[in-house]
Amino acid sequence: MAKILGNLKPEDDYTHPLGPESNFNESMYFNFFDPAQGVGGFLRLGNRANEGHAEMTVTIYLPGGRVLFMFKRAQIEHNDAFDAGGCTFEVVEPSQKLRTVYEGSVVDLANPEDMVDPKKAFTENPRRRVKLDLLHDAVGPMYGGAKDSSESDLPAEQQFASAHYEQHMAVSGELDLGDGERLEIHGFGLRDHSWGPRYWQALQSYEWLTLNFGPDFGAMVSIVRRDADNHRKGGVIIRGDQLDPIEEAEITAEYAENGLYHRKVRADVKTRSGEELVFEGDVRGFIPLRNRREGLVTHIGEGMTEWRCGDRVGYGLSEFLSQVP
Repeated sequence: MAKILGNLKPEDDYTHPLGPESNFNESMYFNFFDPAQGVGGFLRLGNRANEGHAEMTVTIYLPGGRVLFMFKRAQIEHNDAFDAGGCTFEVVEPSQKLRTVYEGSVVDLANPEDMVDPKKAFTENPRRRVKLDLLHDAVGPMYGGAKDSSESDLPAEQQFASAHYEQHMAVSGELDLGDGERLEIHGFGLRDHSWGPRYWQALQSYEWLTLNFGPDFGAMVSIVRRDADNHRKGGVIIRGDQLDPIEEAEITAEYAENGLYHRKVRADVKTRSGEELVFEGDVRGFIPLRNRREGLVTHIGEGMTEWRCGDRVGYGLSEFLSQVP
């Protein structure tokens, strides 16, 4: 069993009692990157049972910038499992091993930036059926907390996630692209799990970076801005089962001409132990996603990123969220 930090327990890997808030969300997220093949992606299920649906997202980055994508608001009636829209998450061994499966349709995007207009992208791009079956095995501790008072003390409509944890993982399995094309996946990734009220519009912006350089070295760096006067910087460096919290972080980026789609990322960090590290990333695949609520639009830029730290090369995701005027 992997090491568990904070006030977490192994059974937190399962779903939790459904809260009374209309926007109660319990979500699991898994990303994966196979450095040898230049293939990666992520899967997310966000159960919003009080709203009667789950948000299901599958994103698969292929070499050359092509992206396979699907999003559904799949009907659910309870919060007893992560199983919606053709996607299922299974806890094989709490805190250590989980399985993710998606079997269904995806839209095949030669130009993933088409997703800036989802209706047009789904109408004008071809579809294919795929099956993704992955096993995620811990290469680091579970870290986070079962309750964040800075979130849970806020009104429900202002919360993003009052309970949240993450974990670096080794990933193996198979991606069946149809027409006899199958890829064996071997790499690394990160998973997270959160529960509590959530609106995507509750935050002004954030940058969230996940980095994997192998079984012995990983990182997560984040800067979260609730508003102009409330910033939170942090993250972790993971080496085996040892965690070194990041206490200082600066993230800079180069953007496309629209000033919204990030292309290169740099993170300068300093840990609690005093170690200083620089991570430089090139975005190898990018898709612009969005969330809309009551006339508000949230941009979520998702970049499969090749990272460098000294002489180490790794892969991960750079996710940038911002509210669109």
